[in-house]
Amino acid sequence: MSTATSFRWLVVPDEDAAEPSRDLVGGKAWSLWRMQSLGLKVPPAFVVTTDACAAYFADGGLPDGLADELVTGIRLLEQQLVRTFGGSERPLLVSVRSGAAISMPGMMDTILDLGCNDEVEAALAAESGDPDFAAEVHRRFTGFYGRLVLGSTEDLEDLPDTASVRAAISADVDETVPADPWEQLRAAVASVFQSSRSRRALAYRKHYGIPDDLGTAVTVQAMVFGNLDDDSGTGVLFTRNPVDGTREPYGEYLQRGQGEDVVSGRVTPKPLSDLEERWPTVHGELLEAAERLDREGRDAQDIEFTVQSGELFLLQSRPAKRTARAAVRIAVELVDEGVLEPAEALTRVTADQIRTLLRPEIAAGAADGAEVLVTGVAASPGVATGMVVDTPEAAQSNPGCILVRKSTSPDDVHGMIAAAAVVTEQGGATSHAAVVSRALDTPCVVGCGADTVESLVGRTVTVDATTGTVYAGELPTSAVDESEDEDLRRLTGWAESATPLRVGTDVAVEPVFDADTLPAEDLGEQLPAIPAGTKTLRGAVFCAPDGVRAALDAGVDAIVTAHRLPVLLAAIAHQRRMS
Repeated sequence: MSTATSFRWLVVPDEDAAEPSRDLVGGKAWSLWRMQSLGLKVPPAFVVTTDACAAYFADGGLPDGLADELVTGIRLLEQQLVRTFGGSERPLLVSVRSGAAISMPGMMDTILDLGCNDEVEAALAAESGDPDFAAEVHRRFTGFYGRLVLGSTEDLEDLPDTASVRAAISADVDETVPADPWEQLRAAVASVFQSSRSRRALAYRKHYGIPDDLGTAVTVQAMVFGNLDDDSGTGVLFTRNPVDGTREPYGEYLQRGQGEDVVSGRVTPKPLSDLEERWPTVHGELLEAAERLDREGRDAQDIEFTVQSGELFLLQSRPAKRTARAAVRIAVELVDEGVLEPAEALTRVTADQIRTLLRPEIAAGAADGAEVLVTGVAASPGVATGMVVDTPEAAQSNPGCILVRKSTSPDDVHGMIAAAAVVTEQGGATSHAAVVSRALDTPCVVGCGADTVESLVGRTVTVDATTGTVYAGELPTSAVDESEDEDLRRLTGWAESATPLRVGTDVAVEPVFDADTLPAEDLGEQLPAIPAGTKTLRGAVFCAPDGVRAALDAGVDAIVTAHRLPVLLAAIAHQRRMS
């Protein structure tokens, strides 16, 4: 992709161009360039840059010249595909997808099937020979546009046809979806820009320390239809298991579906083996592409794909969000495969992830005879006990509770961040609830079935997201011993070689400062001052990242703790920042 001199706000495809700037085109578009450069099949696209997003917020609207450049970008897609945007024959429909430089899965808006109107629906029906397919495309687009651009809060998903969706939108917001595809496109780009400052996006960035002015690029991409016929579908593939890190494909496939169906959690897809049974050649092609992307990306990949009438298209590939357990396994295995050196493997695992991995699990035998309330798919492992609430606002007001929903959406993220665990009635292992919970390393069980919310709300439960089971009441737990885990032992050995800070239970050198002996009134929001000349620190406050940074800045030689690896990783991370 290249930024030709005739474009100020777009990046357009150019197979001979150098790698585009991820900061300029966003991670999604960068992954399209990467897949295309590897000879993999992707639908053609162009990108509205993050510079245009910044100008949008500075100017209070689409910047001068962008509307004309959007027309030029669409004309290029028309030429490539011999289709016409808004045309009465061989119409071109596009997706309008967000894509920040730093991956924020599900936090910003995507609008599919854009360019549809009554005339285009008729053209799709004639071309496909399937009026029901054309009507479904129109209904879906109308719902996307009404919700994401016009701001309708009505539940539009279960309405049977375009007319009923239009009526619901009009009654709710007193606006209509424009028939002009160019007006649709301009408004959709603005809406995606605006979604970068939505409450859910702000909450996600705050949680992960991502700058609020990051903005987003917008990828405008030709549609491929996973809902076209019985030989079509959509899915998500992880090149390595994002739950436990094992070196095996992990994913789901939905026949006659679009990507939004899978990630939303409204529909429960089937295992990837369903695609293998229906289309073994397509399945083999997908696994071959996945292996190549894993190898070239030097990391586990999360790949979105669509099959249209038996033809495979890749839509995105990005480093996979993963649990703490998976992060450890993948980092060690990449060293064993010769992909990473130990020093780089240490950058793939954080101190917080190790703390998560070392948190308690249900004690041996404690679940024997316990009342099982619901079971589902174990989407993000861990154990949590708390009172069940059924809204993100209630979760935010009661940190540490259990959030139970029919399915989750980006609007629930602030509650998911506050909750100790997430449980849903619907969805599979690649649903929004599953993906976001893995990113947060929050225990999550999905697909527990109808009436789960009603049966659990208000109760105290224990969620065992390692087995996918929700128990009544509070079950006893036990802690994990890091010295018994081979992957953790290897990471610890590499980490000890990477920092001069000594960490353990027998490393104390006088003088020692023990924060745990301080009176309660001396402990507040600020770390206690480290006395000059201190060589060794004790106390939980100095095992957290802020405490480790303070210890290194004070010239301390050792920190006493039973769990060494989190402290060592925090020390290494601070050294990297200071170098």
